[in-house]
Amino acid sequence: MSIYSFHLLGKSNTIVKPRRDTTTGDQETPINSSRSTIRPKAAIAGLPASREAVFICGQVYRRQAFGQNHPLSIIRVAGVMDLCRMLGWLDETCYLESPRADMSVLRRFHRDDYLDALQRADARGMVEHDDRLKYRIGTMENPLFPGLFERASTAVGGSIMAAEQALLGKTAFHPSGGTHHGRPDRASGFCYFNDPVFALLTLLDGGLDHILYVDLDAHHGDGVQDAFSDDARVFTISVHEEKRWPHSGLLNDRAVVAARNLPVPRGFHDSELDYLMDHAILPLAQVFAPQAVVITCGTDALDGDPLSRLKLSNLALWRAVERLLELTECNVVLGGGGYNPWTLVRCWTGLWGRLSGRVIPDLLPLDAQAYLQNLECDLIDEEDIRADWISSLADRPNHGVVRDEIKRCAEAVTATRGTTW
Repeated sequence: MSIYSFHLLGKSNTIVKPRRDTTTGDQETPINSSRSTIRPKAAIAGLPASREAVFICGQVYRRQAFGQNHPLSIIRVAGVMDLCRMLGWLDETCYLESPRADMSVLRRFHRDDYLDALQRADARGMVEHDDRLKYRIGTMENPLFPGLFERASTAVGGSIMAAEQALLGKTAFHPSGGTHHGRPDRASGFCYFNDPVFALLTLLDGGLDHILYVDLDAHHGDGVQDAFSDDARVFTISVHEEKRWPHSGLLNDRAVVAARNLPVPRGFHDSELDYLMDHAILPLAQVFAPQAVVITCGTDALDGDPLSRLKLSNLALWRAVERLLELTECNVVLGGGGYNPWTLVRCWTGLWGRLSGRVIPDLLPLDAQAYLQNLECDLIDEEDIRADWISSLADRPNHGVVRDEIKRCAEAVTATRGTTW
């Protein structure tokens, strides 16, 4: 979001391998790399709220980040934690503090030279000219700010923890995850590391070999797709706005073995997401028969986000997530993009409420309304702040006629191509 098929007859032997550790790493507590197993559980009936849910986050996200005049300089995850606590939905029984991933863990996906450059820039508070050009850090898109390395490595640690919790049969919600554009050798699209990749690697470490990754962010999940493009154990599906950065994820893009892309037009609404769930995403998922599901649930696909032109309500996103979680007992739900603090905080708070079996109130208590009233965003004019962004969690549904291009999209991604999907 720059500002300015898969084989049914066999499995690929190609995997994302850990990188060799050539240094002693830093002194942070390493992420547990031991294998976990899935505990047997009863069949799921209805909403996944029947399962134990955990909320993984960190206090590091309360610090100012990304400098001034950046789309991510707004209150995001800290607001979700605050609003959940105001509603009595978040306490020590369900909250887990995210650990940091150490250098040896980060090397499983990211290159040594990039990690060294990012750590060096963070320590010095400045980016060398050559590093800025090569690694795309210290730019308007991916700025340098105090605590950058800690923040980014904590997102990775949280997604690894989320996958470990999912392997225990819990629904793991990690709203500070979802940095799906990060590349092995550089920053990209506001993402310095790629925490969804680490969640998927952790599930593979747990012995799983059918993992479904669904990206509902308004921007194509390019970094995750490319990381597993030739690994049939991970099937990636991305629903994103067409003709928007990073300008990848075209309808005919199926990676090497295991991807589907559903680029949708402007104005994409609730009825059209429901249609794609019914006629594309769930049918594909059911044939793949996943043992685990990882979802990036960015809120930039919601109506009112300044960096997209999609028109979903948060009800549609909640419903899509819940339906995906019914596929398996091993589930990770990550955050992602989102540049409207009112729609983001309400969406992820309500999503946690649904995941943890809470009742969504028709009206928020007065202290919660006051909290939302005080949010700020330079990208949204004051007169454009809607009354229901302050008074309630749930949006009004946004239904409409399913356009022909949506139907063609579903037909295209479910069509077979010879011996592959």
